[in-house]
Amino acid sequence: MSAANLPAADVIATGRAALGIELGSTRIKACLVDADDPSRVLATGSHAWENRYRQGNWTYALEDVWAGVQAAYAALAAEVRGTYGGEIQTLAAAGVSAMMHGYLAFDAEGELLVPFRTWRNTSTERAAGVLSELLGTNIPLRWSIAHLYQAVLDEEDHIPDLHSFTTLAGYVHERLTGRRVLGIGDASGMFPVDVATRDYDADMMAKFDRLVAERAPGLELRGLLPDVLVAGEPAGELTPEGAALLDPSGTLRPGVLFCPPEGDAGTGMVATNSVAPRTGNVSAGTSIFAMVVLEGPLRRAHEELDLVTTHAGDLVAMVHCNNGASELAAWVGLFERFAAIAGGTLHPDEVFEALFVESLDGAPDAGGLLAYNHLAGEPIAGLSEGRPLVVRTPDSRLTLANFMRAQLYGVFGTLALGMRVLAEEGVELDRMYAHGGVFRTAGVAQRFLAGALDAPVAVAATASEGGAWGIAVLAAFAADPAAGPIDRFLTDRVFAQTEFDSIDPDPEDVPGFAAYLTRYRAGLAIEHAAISATP
Repeated sequence: MSAANLPAADVIATGRAALGIELGSTRIKACLVDADDPSRVLATGSHAWENRYRQGNWTYALEDVWAGVQAAYAALAAEVRGTYGGEIQTLAAAGVSAMMHGYLAFDAEGELLVPFRTWRNTSTERAAGVLSELLGTNIPLRWSIAHLYQAVLDEEDHIPDLHSFTTLAGYVHERLTGRRVLGIGDASGMFPVDVATRDYDADMMAKFDRLVAERAPGLELRGLLPDVLVAGEPAGELTPEGAALLDPSGTLRPGVLFCPPEGDAGTGMVATNSVAPRTGNVSAGTSIFAMVVLEGPLRRAHEELDLVTTHAGDLVAMVHCNNGASELAAWVGLFERFAAIAGGTLHPDEVFEALFVESLDGAPDAGGLLAYNHLAGEPIAGLSEGRPLVVRTPDSRLTLANFMRAQLYGVFGTLALGMRVLAEEGVELDRMYAHGGVFRTAGVAQRFLAGALDAPVAVAATASEGGAWGIAVLAAFAADPAAGPIDRFLTDRVFAQTEFDSIDPDPEDVPGFAAYLTRYRAGLAIEHAAISATP
């Protein structure tokens, strides 16, 4: 019997499983796969958590990070125990993924200097503007370097003590392995990288050092940033301290190989096999973003687009929106409560499905309704803060179908603004892949996204698993030195038997969404007024 055909219990018992852990915005997930057949999921575990708004910043407490990681791993281990009757003692490889960007700053003793500043914070506008002009490329508000430079501009007390800064994935990886490294995809959201050297752009780092020399003497970027690794490179091993931190029961032994830690955007690319030029993916959750692999550089910089990389270092245009499906979920929760007090016994997933299916009967332009999903600031839309709104004119048609279609269109509204910029650059797509919980109801959000992008949208059976599975696949890739390039590994070893459900744009949805987006763009003035009127 070949290693790829071993019973699942034997795969786990012989240490041939690969583990992926992803820290998302609302859930920390763990996923165990067969390292020899990464399409084969053996067990999963998860833990719910939420960010907090403290002293003007969106943050997560580090104790919540570890409580959540341990809970997700414990849930996975319990599933292994209950399903296969065994324990996880060692692994072929493991990896960590998390929300990209943000700012985790540490002193020389490894103590956190300021509370974790997540991607959701938009307080770095001044810094991002200066850096974008200086470096000649768009530096978004959420990028780590924007947070650092804003702290320098604000003369924050922690800057003289700064020894290193990193992302959430980089932090968790360092605590587990002792290595201060990042995968190139996550690193490219900290500071621009040079696709030729597969490292941070040296000229840009020198410009930054000169920029801060007077305000922050002795601050040199190279020494502060984590080292950059590409997919497949070994990124350290689980230390005894890391093993105890991940699995306090003491069952998991140290020595497990780790792949480079990556951001959630990168693991989404893996989860949808969209790492080749002219492919892209949309990931929808608390935030929503599109990743499009480019055939060459763009003609000029655009504030709506980030330039990041694939795991191998190829150029990617990223359209990142701070607000995804959270407001939609809040409305679904409202209808769920109505069903309950009316005597219904619907499961939350049933409520989602019923409302999503109802939206298919809505008008192609949502009947004149507008829905803004902005719970937080949205740089692409020019909004410093969030004000969720539903807006309609007296002659609009307020039906449940139109209301739900407007809510789903609203999830894709800001994303579509950024994708229009990419289209104007002449970037062409053969297909977009989509993943995230919003796509679980077949043929609804997928269809509307196809209409919004005017491109085919494909969804795989793993669409709702997302990044935890994606980083487990990257761990399996690192465990096989002979696997070849990452795109071939994904095509031949991971997705060879995977069926994608692809939907072409509906001829009525394309002009319908375009009409919606025209109103949506004009109506952003209402959002600005709401921010002023309701501080």
